[in-house]
Amino acid sequence: MKKIALYPGTFDPITNGHLDIINRANAVFDGVIVAIANSAEKKPMFDLEKRACMVKKATRCFKDIEVVTFDTLLVDLAKKYDTNIIIRGLRAVSDFEYELQMSYANSALSPEIETVFLMPSLQNAFISSSIVRAILKHNGSISHLVSKEVLPYLSKV
Repeated sequence: MKKIALYPGTFDPITNGHLDIINRANAVFDGVIVAIANSAEKKPMFDLEKRACMVKKATRCFKDIEVVTFDTLLVDLAKKYDTNIIIRGLRAVSDFEYELQMSYANSALSPEIETVFLMPSLQNAFISSSIVRAILKHNGSISHLVSKEVLPYLSKV
């Protein structure tokens, strides 16, 4: 039986750090579903459709990747795709407390859910979507933080 992992996030925008986690998950699991959350409460810079386009283009070089969008509980999405594995990236200790709480919340809603934490390489450990957005806001260079496939979307901001 294939082991499929679900990698949820807002991906606003997708960064090299996200791609690093996707690459690591792809090496461990038979397939990865990149699940883009609507996350209206976060007030994303990019609408859901544009984020999905960016993720699809940035992950085109990976095998066994599916990109979906969602506006439900993550555990319900996992059931829909018949997986019990959720991937989360950890950059620093500060990420761990929040991710641990989310992992426990998901387990409380669906006990069969397993959260697997993956760390990006050191060169990508500081990258976050919020850093990319902040640099964009001030017209700084972000070409070293996102893939070349995503750059055209960000130059229009």
